[in-house]
Order: sequence, then C-alpha cells, then structure tokens
Amino acid sequence: MTASYAPPGQVVTRFAPSPTGRLHLGHAASALRAHDYARARGGRFLLRIEDIDPGRSRDAFVAGIEEDLRWLGLVPDGPVWRQSTRMDVYAEARERLRGSGLLYACFCTRADIAAAATAPHGPEGIVYPGTCRALPAEEVTRRLRDGCPHAWRLAVDRASGSAGPLTWHDEHVGTIRCDPKLFGDVVLARKEVPTSYHLAVTVDDAAQGVTDVVRGRDLFEATHVHRLLQALLGLPTPRYRHHPLTLDADGRRLAKRHGAPALAALREGGGDAETILVALRADIARSCSPSGDRATISAL
Repeated sequence: MTASYAPPGQVVTRFAPSPTGRLHLGHAASALRAHDYARARGGRFLLRIEDIDPGRSRDAFVAGIEEDLRWLGLVPDGPVWRQSTRMDVYAEARERLRGSGLLYACFCTRADIAAAATAPHGPEGIVYPGTCRALPAEEVTRRLRDGCPHAWRLAVDRASGSAGPLTWHDEHVGTIRCDPKLFGDVVLARKEVPTSYHLAVTVDDAAQGVTDVVRGRDLFEATHVHRLLQALLGLPTPRYRHHPLTLDADGRRLAKRHGAPALAALREGGGDAETILVALRADIARSCSPSGDRATISAL
C-alpha cells in the first residue's frame, strides 16, 4: 500500500472533494478550515480527489478543483491523490474483511429495499433489513456464478462484536461512543464499483497519515462506520473536527442544488480571491464563537 506519512507529531489535514461539479463557496469554506488548521500548527494540507463513481466524475472537474484552490491560494502539500487509481488497495481491504467472515453478498435492488416499509430509517435513509444475510451459501454461490448484480455489505452486528466497544473524539462534541448500527449493514462495494465512500475514505486517511479530519457536520454520523472499519482493519484513528455547514443569507446550506455560486463564476465575474477569503474567515470565526453554531456567508 502506497503511503505518505508525516513526521511524528505533525498535523496532517485533507480536503477531499468529489469531481462531480465545480467548487462553490461551501467547498471553499471547508477547504479553508482544513488548510488553516494545518498551517496554524506547522502541518501539511493535502488534496484527495474522491472519484470512485465513474458515472459522475469528470476529469474537467478535477482540473477545475485544482484551479480554484490555486486561485484561493490554498496550495496542497505533496501530490494529489485520486481514488480511481487505488481500486486494488480498496479491493485488498475488502477481501480482508470478507476473509474474516464480516461481509456478505446482497442481491436486493434499491426498489426491493424501498419496498421494505417496516424498515427503520438511519442517517442514509432506510436501514437495510438484512434480507440476504441468511441466504444459503449454495444460493449465494450460484447467484455470484451467474453474474447477478450484487453488493457486499458489512455484517455490522458481527463486526461490532468482533471489534468490541469503541470510541472516537470530535473536537466540538468530545468523546463519542461508536454506534455503527445506526446505519445497519452498510454497503462497502458493488459489482460495478469495487469500493464505497466509507471504505475508501477510511483506507486513504490512514495511508496518507491524516491526523485531523476536518469536514462538515453532515458527515458526523458516518464517523461511526469509519471508526468500526479502522478497528477491523487495524488502522489508526484520527481526531475529528466536524464543522458547521456554510449557509447562504437565507439560511440554506450552500450546495449546487440550491444554486450556490461556483468559484469559477465568481472569478470570471471579477471576484477577488482575497476578499472571499477574508469574508469566509470572518464567518468561520463567528461560527466558532460561544454563541455561534453555523457559518453564514454574509459579506459576498
């Protein structure tokens, strides 16, 4: 496994966008938080492109991400990692879990799962009801041999029992008791995509020597799954800083679907990078005050 480890004690953060569109101000705020946290501590700021979804990822957007970060002056340290080049590493991790009896093949379609009206809901929607967990081994073998579409799910009850009680630490909340059962038996790979966000990000944070994960509060619950995977794979656990999401003046999360302005559009319209950075840092500082719980872009 290729690794990029920092000297002992050095802080390492990362910004890890998916290249499915141009960066907007919400992305810029998150990248700035990770950049400034590392720089203030003499550490390293890394860029990782999470392009495991070939149907949505575009090389043009990868180039755009790098262009936007250069314009803002948020220059990453070291080479840019692309997850699409590391599928063999994720496959190795997946097979380790499978060899430990912690994965099972699931042949349910999304429609099948949606039809399970009695299934509870978790952070990612309907919690998988475990339909395929008890399929006979010979039936699983037959379906795999016949090329049936499938996913590989983590048997969370079994995995949690194997790992034992776990905790993780968030700088804003404190020590958290790990509860991956919130998600049910999460998908770690599919036939057409041999890894998932959960598996890839866990493997890569360890391989890049990330000590502090700075990311949005919308990913807080996902950390329960990542902590379990770290324990199962024997990987270190970084510190976490789940920051408030950046909102527009109307209180809506900055996102492409809400028309958040792309950095490229701001640049082409004569926007000044330094002005944007000053405004973002001011809003971030307000969100970190004792009375602040969100960052709102108010000066752009």
